[in-house]
Formats: sequence, C-alpha cells, structure tokens
Amino acid sequence: MKPQDNRAWLLLLPASALMAFVGLVPLVTVLNFSFHDIFMLDSMHWVGAEWYESIITSPAFHASLARSLLFSALALGVQLPLGIAVALMLLRAGRLGRLMLLLVAVPLVVPWNMIPIMWLSLVNPDTGLAGQAMRALGIAFDYKFTAWHTWALLVVMDTWHWLGLVVILAYAGLSGIPPAYHQAAAIDGASRWQRFRFIELPRIMGALFIVILLRFVDSFMIYTEAFAINAGGPNGATTFLSLALGEEIKGFSYGSAAAHAMVYFLIVVAVVRVFVTATDQRKRSAERGMA
Repeated sequence: MKPQDNRAWLLLLPASALMAFVGLVPLVTVLNFSFHDIFMLDSMHWVGAEWYESIITSPAFHASLARSLLFSALALGVQLPLGIAVALMLLRAGRLGRLMLLLVAVPLVVPWNMIPIMWLSLVNPDTGLAGQAMRALGIAFDYKFTAWHTWALLVVMDTWHWLGLVVILAYAGLSGIPPAYHQAAAIDGASRWQRFRFIELPRIMGALFIVILLRFVDSFMIYTEAFAINAGGPNGATTFLSLALGEEIKGFSYGSAAAHAMVYFLIVVAVVRVFVTATDQRKRSAERGMA
C-alpha cells in the first residue's frame, strides 16, 4: 500500500506562524499582565488572582455584563426577524430586489467611527431630518439625559449598520430553495407560515447560525459607537463591558485592564463554543434524518 503523503500540511506553517504572532503572543502577554499590578511596564508586582477576584465580586462588572448581554439580545431580536422579512420581500421583487440588495449592503462598508457622527447629525433637532421631524411631531427625544432614548438610538444605529449582513445571508439561503418545494407546498394547501416554517426556515438555518454568531460577538464588543454617542451615559446606563475596559486602560491600570480583557475573552470564547456545539448537533441531527 502506498504510504500517505501528509506534506501538504507544511503549507499551513506560514499561516500558523502568523496566527501565533498576531494572536497567541499578545494573548499570553495580556494573561501575564493580568497577574501583576503594573505601575510601569518595567515595574510589575505579582498579585496572583487578586484582579480576577475583584472583578468577579464587583457589582459594576455584573452591571456592565448585563448591559452588554441585553444589548446583544436586543440587536439580535430586532435584526434577525427584520432581516429575514426584508430578504423575503426582496426575493419576491425579482431583478428590482437584487438592486435593492446592493443598497441594503451599503451601510456595511461605512467606517465605524463615521456611523455615530452620521446619526448624531441625523437626530440633531436643529439640522437633522429625523430631529426636525420628531420636533414637528412633538416628540421629545433626548439621548443625552434619557437612558432609554440612548438605548433606542444605539439599537437603531446598530440595526442600520448590520441589517445588510442578515439580509444578504438570508437572501442567499432563500435563493437556493428549489421551486419544486414551493410547488409541492402549494399543491398540499400549505399556508404562508407553514411554507416559511417547514421549507424556508430550515434552508437558511445554517446561514442564521453564522449571523447569530457574528452579530453576537460584534454587538457584545460594541465600543466606538456607544462611546461616541454618549460615552456610557447617562449615569452609566450604556456603560458596556468594552467601555469599562476602555476606562481601565485610560486610567493606566494595566493589570486590572488585562484581567478584564481576559474575562471578556473567556466569555466570548464560551459563547462561540456553545454556538459551534449547537451547529454540530444540528448537522448530526440532519444527517440522521437523511439516513
């Protein structure tokens, strides 16, 4: 028997070395910092797990974690059903739908630092279209001092920015459904909801898992937009984990900031692991169903 040639794995060495340099080395460095009290980079004092103990028992950390999770839940709760609905409408629109798909994707290429500037200009009651419209309708919108107004602005802004990703992936999955499926459902007298539930939704579940993972990680790590809108205000109502970490770094508390970063990293890794496990289980269930 001819021996198996595994030399193709050598082609992965450059990529592995690059990933180790840009990912593993910084991670190990931050992990080392998290066990020290750092006054300057050349003056570090070992404190063990002291920073981690203070983080885990900190009410401020618990509150910022709850805000981050809530924002991610709101973003996913709005963007997933809205993106699927838009994809279904575009699919029925034919060629015009494909043109509209390009327009929906435009916000994805807007730089993050420009997005809060655009939206602050838009809701400005003196110069912005949305601000003038709300003033004309008698709607008092005060994102600076009213917490739920700030939250609403952040969710709407994040939805405008990332809805195109959900629409594109859902549209791609829906486009791949053979017409025979819909014809068979029509013959059987299936309702519109039944066609969506048993034909369309299963075909886009793979894409939706990717969307959920990407959008959770991105919304959970929101920083630039939230900081530019109200810098965590009012009264800390939008102080997410990322903003709390930024404040630690700005305060030159590098040891505590490193510990916060590691906890942040472990939370994201745990969530990603849950999604990967769920995806694998779904694939195995589908394979058993086909067998």
